[in-house]
Amino acid sequence: MPAAPAALPTRRALLRTAFTAAVLAGTAAALAPVLRARGPRQTLTPAPLAEETYRGRHIAVDRAGVRIDGRPLPVMRRADGSYLSEVNHFQSFGTPLELARAAVDELGTAQLVSAAAPHHG
Repeated sequence: MPAAPAALPTRRALLRTAFTAAVLAGTAAALAPVLRARGPRQTLTPAPLAEETYRGRHIAVDRAGVRIDGRPLPVMRRADGSYLSEVNHFQSFGTPLELARAAVDELGTAQLVSAAAPHHG
């Protein structure tokens, strides 16, 4: 008895296979940048990106923010990539270090107030 010829795949089976392959390729393409961007986890004490003494004040810029003499300087990143702070919020600066230097110039001999200090009113 001769063997029966193998049945050809149906149109539905071909479309299902093509759709599944497209979904898998799209998911892989969407996740690839996320997986490539994953780096080592941030430590509790990040290493400073920049650290210097400017006009007698210690400035440290790290992933956690900007500090002047160990006190945090609130910094905001603008949509255009520049930075501004609470000390000098009318002018933008290209880098957090430039912003910290301008804050030191503006503060003079005054110290930053920590956020935990009560406000008087």
